[in-house]
Amino acid sequence: MQQPGQPAAAPDGVHRPEPGALHPATSSASASLTSAAAAPRLTAQRRTSLLVTLVLGGLTALPALSMDMYLPALPEVTDVLHSSAATAQLTLTACLAGMALGQLVVGPMSDKWGRRRPLLIGMVIYVVATAICAFAPTAGLLIGFRLLQGLAGSAGIVIARAVVRDLYDGIAMARFFSTLMLISGVAPIVAPLIGGQVLRFTDWRGVFVVLTVIGTLLTLVVWRWLGETLPPERRHDGGLGQTLRTMRGLLADRVFTGYMLAGGFAFAALFAYVSGSSFVIQEIYGASPQTFSLLFGLNSIGLVLTGQLNGRVLVGRVAMDKVLTVGLTIITVAAGTLLALSSGVFGTVGLAPVAASLFVLMSAMGLAMPNTNAQALMRTPHAAGSASALLGTSTFLLGAVASPLVGIAGETTAVPMAVVQLVCALAAMTCFMGLCRPWQRRTKQSVTVA
Repeated sequence: MQQPGQPAAAPDGVHRPEPGALHPATSSASASLTSAAAAPRLTAQRRTSLLVTLVLGGLTALPALSMDMYLPALPEVTDVLHSSAATAQLTLTACLAGMALGQLVVGPMSDKWGRRRPLLIGMVIYVVATAICAFAPTAGLLIGFRLLQGLAGSAGIVIARAVVRDLYDGIAMARFFSTLMLISGVAPIVAPLIGGQVLRFTDWRGVFVVLTVIGTLLTLVVWRWLGETLPPERRHDGGLGQTLRTMRGLLADRVFTGYMLAGGFAFAALFAYVSGSSFVIQEIYGASPQTFSLLFGLNSIGLVLTGQLNGRVLVGRVAMDKVLTVGLTIITVAAGTLLALSSGVFGTVGLAPVAASLFVLMSAMGLAMPNTNAQALMRTPHAAGSASALLGTSTFLLGAVASPLVGIAGETTAVPMAVVQLVCALAAMTCFMGLCRPWQRRTKQSVTVA
């Protein structure tokens, strides 16, 4: 019988704590975590936090490496495979689509079978698919195996988040996500540089050879040092029907959906920047490729540093919802300023104010994205894999939709990029305020530091 003050279990099996309860100490999941069987194993995992951070960081960075290392090789691919530029772009789209859709499969699998087995299977398939990409004789085969590469590589993304949820809670989880942002923020900077250097010594196929080596090493590291983090007593036995009911229950949780959409739209604003900034800065404002690379690097550093400020200074001292509100507000204001500058409200302006607005917008992502992930996953101790899958899939899909809209008005104005970013920022704020309703959450939240 349910005791007074104890949260009720939803019929779909998804646990929903009371609004603001960051650590559901009364839940059965928490009891499992603190049981005699599970506690020593998880405590041992936390003691090796640096190693766990590096392993999970590598898994999180793998998508950026798979996408961005390949970018400098696109012109060569069109020549060697005798394909059009649009066909070559499909090799990127296929990988991105695979990473988005694969999470919907791998996440529930990890809730049923544990984290380790699906992750290792996915990594092995990733290595094989990447190796085949290196020898693909036609563009069609390359697109097909890039899709498979993305599907398999999604295991690292979704399970990395689920492992963080298994090991940490509350403040500790938010801090860990901020640390992962340090690695995932550096990866997009380093990946094109690595790809460019690889192309100095070999052709585009060499990029996939390097990715195969990286995937193999990461698989061996996971096999050797990343233990199972989901005890058998916390796994789901249901099949497809149970998986669908669990996901439906997660989406029915208004607050979880609010955090999911807020994080997804924030990422879409970021993806609009990644897609359009090269064109805007170089073609419209006449900057050199070196200047663009410098500005891109500075923006990524701003995002990383703000993420570290969030994890090491703000979390634990300021409520995460307050930090998230500030982050989304800054993103919205920066996007609005960028739109005003681009549309000529302040007259003709140079690159400096535009670059400054982009820097502020990108840096504020470090306050928004770690906290949306942490807050969403704290509500789902019984279905971390499925929740992580929904978070990842929504993020990639919204980013994929935002990306082509940046160039919809041609090549003479930066307004489309600014409009997309502002719309995404407003949508993120609306979802957060309208669905999460942070003002209704407790003023003093009970937090247990993992």
